[in-house]
Amino acid sequence: MNKKVAFYTLGCKLNYSETSTIGRMFNDAGFETVNFTDPADVYIINTCSVTENADKKCRKVVKEALKHSPSAYITIVGCYAQLKPKEIAEIEGVDMVLGAAEKFRIVEFISDLTKQPKTIIHHSPIEETNQFVSSYSYGDRTRTFLKVQDGCDYSCTFCTIPLARGESRSDTIENIVKQAEEIALSGVKEIVLTGVNIGDFGIRAGKREDKFFDLVKALDELAGINRIRISSIEPNLLSNEIIQFVAQSKRFVPHFHIPLQSGSNKILGLMKRRYKRELYQDRVSTIKSFMPNACIGVDVIVGFPGETREDFIDTYNFLNDLNISYLHVFTYSERENTPAVDMEGSVPGSQRADRSKMLHILSEKKRRAFYETQIGKTSEVLFEADQKEGFMHGFTNNYVKIKVKYDPVLVNELKQVKLEVILPDGDVSVSEAEEILTH
Repeated sequence: MNKKVAFYTLGCKLNYSETSTIGRMFNDAGFETVNFTDPADVYIINTCSVTENADKKCRKVVKEALKHSPSAYITIVGCYAQLKPKEIAEIEGVDMVLGAAEKFRIVEFISDLTKQPKTIIHHSPIEETNQFVSSYSYGDRTRTFLKVQDGCDYSCTFCTIPLARGESRSDTIENIVKQAEEIALSGVKEIVLTGVNIGDFGIRAGKREDKFFDLVKALDELAGINRIRISSIEPNLLSNEIIQFVAQSKRFVPHFHIPLQSGSNKILGLMKRRYKRELYQDRVSTIKSFMPNACIGVDVIVGFPGETREDFIDTYNFLNDLNISYLHVFTYSERENTPAVDMEGSVPGSQRADRSKMLHILSEKKRRAFYETQIGKTSEVLFEADQKEGFMHGFTNNYVKIKVKYDPVLVNELKQVKLEVILPDGDVSVSEAEEILTH
């Protein structure tokens, strides 16, 4: 019988694309992929380390895997594995830890599933992680996450990602278009472009060969894919030419996720971000001038060292006045080997929690206000395979979440619908599924 392998992914869309690629490597080697809750011979846990909470989650997932299959071979990869391999090796039940340069050689490293007395570590210095490995998710979602860039050359004082993933590097436009064509043949209708800093796309072997805008133009000519979504892009790299192109694009959707991190120029300076809030405000205004119905998401960090109540209120008011659609709120957590750890003005945990709560409430207010502007409009929805309590979901091109009664015929279908009402759970209701099918 074939050996069985199961996967669990923590963190970002980029991690999901890489987990899926590793899964295909195991399938090619003769392994059968099963659900994480099923007994397996091998469990692969792809970790994140953006916050301390992500590290704790890794420990919990290891325990869960061993509950399902106590004798299974447990391997840890991902950012946490690169940053703290020895710490992971001390987790009971972990058999192998692979660093960033080793994770795509995983099948080679665990060809022998014999458990050893000590955890095996294969880990190179991050400076040796300089190859770009193509990845995309497949088979488990209506949309596909396509990795176009990895690593980061920025030096934000709170961030461990350059230590975990290395320098910025990218695939070629030719290879990415070829992968997108393969994805199109699978029947997937939406591609989400992912990376650590995708606006910095185009660096190969330490030299800039292309621009992100070049990739955008090439992918817009792709046949067989209805939608392309940009996952996240730094405000200083989101140029007017990109915004104007998306506004008239055949495939790129009017949805931007733009990290802000703070609405205080003082805190942005301490973070070593490469812009001030005035530039961010200009990017939002420019998007809305070309695409009034565009959805704009924002990353923001609360409780950064030195953030006074006045600084936070400055951020809150700035966000409240911006024409944005939702927030992703992160509570600052200390990360080893980052400059922010040694900064003065640590914010008490209770204040960090209070500020996070305020911004979560603001996010819901912003999302509802954005949804209200869409009620009565006709929009194209891509329906997903999820089913919960007899309902299913889908998203419009500008990222309004739609809820309808479950109908298997709708899965992975694009349908024109009229947005009718915002439901108590925050989703938007449209026509019944039977009526949708008549459109």
